[in-house]
Amino acid sequence: MNYDLLVIGSGPGGYVAAIRASQLGLKVAVVERSELGGICLNWGCIPTKSLLKSANVFEYLKHAEEYGVTISGEANADFEAMVKRSRGVADGMSKGIQYLFKKNKIEVIQGTGKLMGNKQVEVTNDAGEKSVYTAEHILLATGARSRQLPNLPQDGEKVIGYRKALTLDKQPDSMIVVGSGAIGSEFAYFYNAIGTKVTLVEYMPNIVPVEDEEVSKQLGRSFKKAGIKVMTGAEVTQVDTSADKVKVVIKTKKGEESHEADIVLSAVGISPNLENLGLEEVGVQVENGRVKVDEFYQTTVAGVYAIGDIVPGQALAHVASAEGIICVEKIAGHSPEPLDYGNIPGCTYTSPEVASVGMTEKAAKEAGYELKVGKFPFSASGKASAAGHKDGFVKLIFDAKYGELLGAHLIGANVTEMIAELVTARKLETTGHEIIKAVHPHPTMSEAVMEAAAAAYDEVIHI
Repeated sequence: MNYDLLVIGSGPGGYVAAIRASQLGLKVAVVERSELGGICLNWGCIPTKSLLKSANVFEYLKHAEEYGVTISGEANADFEAMVKRSRGVADGMSKGIQYLFKKNKIEVIQGTGKLMGNKQVEVTNDAGEKSVYTAEHILLATGARSRQLPNLPQDGEKVIGYRKALTLDKQPDSMIVVGSGAIGSEFAYFYNAIGTKVTLVEYMPNIVPVEDEEVSKQLGRSFKKAGIKVMTGAEVTQVDTSADKVKVVIKTKKGEESHEADIVLSAVGISPNLENLGLEEVGVQVENGRVKVDEFYQTTVAGVYAIGDIVPGQALAHVASAEGIICVEKIAGHSPEPLDYGNIPGCTYTSPEVASVGMTEKAAKEAGYELKVGKFPFSASGKASAAGHKDGFVKLIFDAKYGELLGAHLIGANVTEMIAELVTARKLETTGHEIIKAVHPHPTMSEAVMEAAAAAYDEVIHI
């Protein structure tokens, strides 16, 4: 029962680390208490994208005549079928991890893992039986769960988290979504698109508050145009679930307002899964609610590592995967480059989509840079016009002195598929003029990247 690497958690951090470690010749086992693939594959990234695709298709059908397509009869959203499809997609992805583990000779140990010290991990299975395993290296990749607010307790019925929002028995007539980060905004878009009356409540002055202000305001306009009631600078102060409808008191600058809905979705962030891991007992240090690690994810205890949502940094699936690869490559004796947390893309899969990397304009100014900012609207894009998706723009922020791309902020159709070009450009320290001179295919949405760079240098052609 001895392993070179024992990974606790099989989400996008854990399973990717396990596979890479096996490729590097390590004997690997993974401890998992639930489904392979973790929250991302089973209850997060993947099933939500399935639901969002269903919403996209439904919206296309509702607007088919605009594309010269006549449909006899009325298109209806079958909520149960959409949920069933999303579960099928998630199940398929989880089975894919089983295949990859088998292919890479990775053993799966079903149960809940706990550090014991002396390179040992105790695993308790569903029957309560305990087994002890030893490993030269132990990697914690236990992820996170929906954060609970004291004034917004989740009962799993009327006040729910993102997990329950994926599997409701029936479509609610009305919903209040609290929190407008990626999770809240995506669910607000989905439920509104299929006919639920949605109110989106955000404490900050703009929705998707981590994004560039212009992007946040554009998404707010798009949401309002789609029929979502957007309340910014607002917070939920009281919740009453005693009646058929949930009664919510929302505090705004103008005072308190009372609202009712069938469901309240709490989407106010995540809490890392650090409980019952044996961290304190073995001496693994935790700071500000996250495990303290070095640049290669070594904790304060030799041979114990941590990645993903339980360590400092962006709580994103692709960050966890990158951290896992760096960690095990270092364990295997390679010399990986530490992760650049300033060059991590963020994506929100609403309609329009949002994607960004690097500094916002405000952050770049506050850092003391002299800027060249270029913006190209999709209303001037031939491909966007042909596709019927003219909302949004590409905004690029350059250092005026050296031409370095400091930040990229996109909102529009399919921009989550476009952001990787700009992540690569920043990785390679590409300048604005190099982006302008890189020939982009026509007609594409990605031409807007070239045009936005040209706009920053007063060379734009199409506006």
